[in-house]
This record gives sequence, structure tokens and C-alpha cells, in this order.
Amino acid sequence: MSTTPSKFVWYELMTSDPQAAEAFYREVIGWSAADAGMPDRRYTILSIGKTAIGGLMALPPEVRDAGGRPGWIGYIAAGDVDRAAAQVAQGGGAVHRAAEDIPGVGRFAVVGDPQGAAFVLFKGNSDAAPEQPAAGTPGTVGWHELVTLDREAAFKFYSALCGWTKSEAIDMGPMGIYQLFAAGGDAIGGMMNKPAEVPAPFWLYYVNVAAVDAAIERVKDGGGRIINGPMQVPGGSWIVQCLDPQGAMFAMVAPTR
Repeated sequence: MSTTPSKFVWYELMTSDPQAAEAFYREVIGWSAADAGMPDRRYTILSIGKTAIGGLMALPPEVRDAGGRPGWIGYIAAGDVDRAAAQVAQGGGAVHRAAEDIPGVGRFAVVGDPQGAAFVLFKGNSDAAPEQPAAGTPGTVGWHELVTLDREAAFKFYSALCGWTKSEAIDMGPMGIYQLFAAGGDAIGGMMNKPAEVPAPFWLYYVNVAAVDAAIERVKDGGGRIINGPMQVPGGSWIVQCLDPQGAMFAMVAPTR
């Protein structure tokens, strides 16, 4: 097991229309956007205030040609990307893109857990962590949800790879157990078995917003679609799951409606 629990450190959207997606998330979430200045492609940095949250880029042609669709992917910190990628493979997962460097930024590998949910392993060139906004700050990611085939097997995999620990287990009745997990402090997400109608396992990221009803209206006004919610969850927060205009799934969480 990892001795220092790994956390999500970045979120990336690959989309069919970067310009339209940028405009949508500016209005819905309130992110600012700036070109990263990469020499070989346009990569847009999404920020809230002075804090960079994630990136946005065009869906690469080879991904699109292979059937890839717009979607978000999360980056999980790794002390040694190559070693962690090897551990993913040894644990029954897949290495979709072998470890390589991003000049001036860090090293990454695109992987999948044994049940098919994709994520990125990442280590930046600097060990100094940037100052983060307070928990719950609108525009930051407040929750990480894994919808999977076998919740217990998935937790065992991520516990060994990332050092995550179990927190509260919530009984959702016919939908089964929702297992919260932590990375050295309060719970940062939950894992659940997927409903039969969901085609494949995936990670879903919940962005903090001030109030869910107003955010829903911004999604609709921007051409997005609500697919589930709003609903109140244990603890009192309100959540809603959405599709952006290009079809990428994302979610929002707020303290009030």
C-alpha cells in the first residue's frame, strides 16, 4: 500500500469543440481560461481565481478515430509514474499510454483500472504543492465518484495503488452500498456498483457551485442537458449530473438549491 495517500491533482476535458466547451464552462462554472502556450497543440488552462483546476484540449484524431468521445479524466498524483503504471498492469489494469514527459511540466501515463475506468498518473516537476482554495470553494472539484462493476474489488485496487482508506458506507437500498473513501483526511469521493443501464465503469467529477438550481439554469441556457437530479444527498448537499453540449458528462454539488 502507498505510504502517502495520493490525491486527484488535475482534471482534463478532451472535447470535439474546444472553443464552444470553453465558453460553456466559463458561464456555467465561472472558470477563466488561458492558452498554456504549448508548441505542438492548443491546451487551455481552466482556473478559478489564481488557482488552476484543469485543462481543455481538442479530442486527438487517433482517439476520435478509435471511437473516443468527449469526456473528463482525472489526474492522480504518483511519486513514481513508471512504477505506478507497472503496478496498475500487475494489478489487472491497463496502460493505455506509456509513461512520458511533458516538457517543463512533469511525467504522466494514461491507465485504466481492472474494470475499465480510465485515469491519469502524474508527477509534476516541482514537489511544491500550490496553495489550494478552501474546501467547497465554487469552481473547485469537491467530489470524485467511481461507478464500477465490483465496488469491493475496485477499492482494493485503489487502496493498494493510492493508499486510500474506507470512510462511511451508505446503504442506498436497491442501489446497494455507496462506499466513501479518503486520502489522508475527510472523504474525497465514493464508489458504487453501476446500475444495469450504465454501459461501462467510469469516474465522475463533481464541481462545487454556490447553488444548484441557478447552476442548472446556466447548463440549460448554455445548451447542456440535465440527466439526473437535482437531489439531496446525506449531509445535506445538493447534486446534479449533466452533459455539456458536446456530450461530456460532469456533475455539480452545492450546499443549497
